[in-house]
Amino acid sequence: MATIAWAERASAQEMPTETKPGAFIAAGGEFSAYKLDYGEHKLGGYGMYLDMNLTTNYGIEGEARWLNINQQANVYASTYLVGPRMMFNPRILGPVTPYVKLLVGDGKFNFPYNYATGSYFVLAPGAGADMQLGQSKFIVRLIDVEYQDWPQFSFGPMHSYGVSVGISYRFYTP
Repeated sequence: MATIAWAERASAQEMPTETKPGAFIAAGGEFSAYKLDYGEHKLGGYGMYLDMNLTTNYGIEGEARWLNINQQANVYASTYLVGPRMMFNPRILGPVTPYVKLLVGDGKFNFPYNYATGSYFVLAPGAGADMQLGQSKFIVRLIDVEYQDWPQFSFGPMHSYGVSVGISYRFYTP
């Protein structure tokens, strides 16, 4: 009898493989709204991201974003960033997984009336929340908030911030 009770407890401690958090790779797309600190421009855009979760809590995120919707005087920006991402225990909030990230990379900026373009170093801390859709391999990016620091921008440091939403597909789980 004790063996049966122990076996029931042991099996109850393990989550099914399909829903168990851990290492995986997911690729997705997103829509963004940003406020650039250059002339108070508010731009929308789209992007792609790749999440490589190495463990349940730690991973790497790479993203490419093109902010070219609602241009004024042909001002637009794009960023290509990568860096570490830390997820918090998903069992606390059910299918919702909050995270923080610190991305670095390259930012491209197009100045008014195509007068000039520039390439700049960008530092972008951020946070957000993802939610797995049931037992599927789809993950909804409920919110992703990012603050971008362009410290070597041509006219002094530029600070931009924005919010994104999206969806990704988990295509690899070891």
